[in-house]
Amino acid sequence: MPNAILDGLSLVDTTGRLILAVNIASLVACIVAHVALRARYSAIERDLERNAEAAHFFEPVLVRIVRDTRAASADDSAQAIIEDAFHSELKGSLLAERFVRSATGLALVLGLLGTFYGLTLSIGKLARLVGPDSGAVGDVTQALTIGLTQALGGMAVAFSNSLLGVGAAVVLTVLSVLNNVTDRRTALMVRVETLVDRLLPHRARAGGQAGPTAAFADAVTRLETTVSRFDAALQRFAADTNNLRDVQLVVSVKPREGG
Repeated sequence: MPNAILDGLSLVDTTGRLILAVNIASLVACIVAHVALRARYSAIERDLERNAEAAHFFEPVLVRIVRDTRAASADDSAQAIIEDAFHSELKGSLLAERFVRSATGLALVLGLLGTFYGLTLSIGKLARLVGPDSGAVGDVTQALTIGLTQALGGMAVAFSNSLLGVGAAVVLTVLSVLNNVTDRRTALMVRVETLVDRLLPHRARAGGQAGPTAAFADAVTRLETTVSRFDAALQRFAADTNNLRDVQLVVSVKPREGG
C-alpha cells in the first residue's frame, strides 16, 4: 500500500505537489500553534496560581490587568479591563487561535482545490487524446499510452489532495476536541476576573456601585426626590391659594363694615 501511494504521487505534477505542500505546511503549523497556545495559557495559569495572594505577577498580561484595575474608575468593568489587556498583550496568541479555528476548513478547501485541479487536468488530457488531431501521431499505441499516463497523472493529483485534505481535517478536528484553546482562554479569563474581584476589594466595591442595579437604584432615588419636591410645590401652591382666598374675603367684607 505505501508503495502504491508513492507510485501515485510520482505522477503528480509541480502544481499538484505545491498544493500538497501547502496543505502539509498548514497541518504542521496548526499542530505547532496548538502546542504553543497550550504552553502559553498554562504559563499564565501557573503564574496566576502561584502569585494570586500577593497579586505580584510576572506575566505581562496579568501585570497590566492588576495595574489597570487599580487605576480604573468606578464606571469601568473588570471584564472590559481583562479583555483589553488580553487583546493588547496576547495579539500573537489570539492570531494563532483564529488560525487554529480556521485550520480544519482550510485543509478541506485545499484538498478540494487540488481535487478540482487534478480532475480538470485529467479531463484536458483525455480531451486531447480523443481529439481529431490525435491521429497525427504515427504510433497510435504510444499516443494512447502517453495520453492515459498524463490523464492518470491528473487523477493522482485529484485523489492525493483529497486524501490529504480529509486526513488533515480529521487530525485537526480530533486535536481541537482534545485541546480546545478557545475554551481554555475563556476559562482563564473567568479565573482572572474572579481574582480581580477578590484581591481588589476597593475596585469590587466601586464596581458594585456601577452596575445596572445600582444605576436603577439611583434613578429611583432621583425620581423619589423629584416627586417629593413636586408634592411640596403643590402644598405651597395650595397654601398660597388659601391665603389669596382669605385676602379676597377680607377685602369684600370691609366695604360692608364701612357702610
